[in-house]
Amino acid sequence: MKVVFLGNSLVEGSYGGNFVAEVAARLVDYTIINAGQNGNTMMNLLDRLDTVLAHQPDGVFILGGGNDAISYSQPETRRFYERAMRVPLGLVTPEMFTLFSRDLLARIQLANSLVWVGLTPMEYNPATVTAAQQYNSILAEICERFNVPTLDLMSILAPKSVPERPPLDLKAIQLIGQRIASGWNDYEAERVRGGFTYTFDGLHLMPESAKRVGEIVAAFISQ
Repeated sequence: MKVVFLGNSLVEGSYGGNFVAEVAARLVDYTIINAGQNGNTMMNLLDRLDTVLAHQPDGVFILGGGNDAISYSQPETRRFYERAMRVPLGLVTPEMFTLFSRDLLARIQLANSLVWVGLTPMEYNPATVTAAQQYNSILAEICERFNVPTLDLMSILAPKSVPERPPLDLKAIQLIGQRIASGWNDYEAERVRGGFTYTFDGLHLMPESAKRVGEIVAAFISQ
């Protein structure tokens, strides 16, 4: 069985843990293709879908929405999404997210491919968590209408509490790019410094968390 994983940095796995590699290590009889791309919103996933479907996958696992929620709840990040991700005004509203998500699922199903959807985890600050929950809820409702199975990773990984932290801004996003370029990987020290649980920055998975997610996702798509 050939499965493409379509999503953002959580799927690409170049910054933090790589749960897709963990899935591949567990489902050795599957062909696993990683189509994650750092910074992608649901609009970007839709724009890249033809490339994904060119693989003629038996199934597509989607994990997105985190950047959409960030663009909505953290205004200082919008310049990045506008310039780098070509999102109009750098903002994905709930209405836009709904349209992109519907189109994405419909086109995959029309290609006669199975679809699974992961609901994105988030633990940066209360505003980003609330926005991610809102977008996850929208996506879950759409999946129910399309009869698409969902895996609620936010609920599975949720910490007991999420404290207030400074808003995300352009500097925070630029730091991500700088660290990726330099090969930085001091994840545990960063996790401790920020007081996070399953991520090292509130957004990206720790390697240990990626192993857990990989195990959960592998069981989810193979059942």
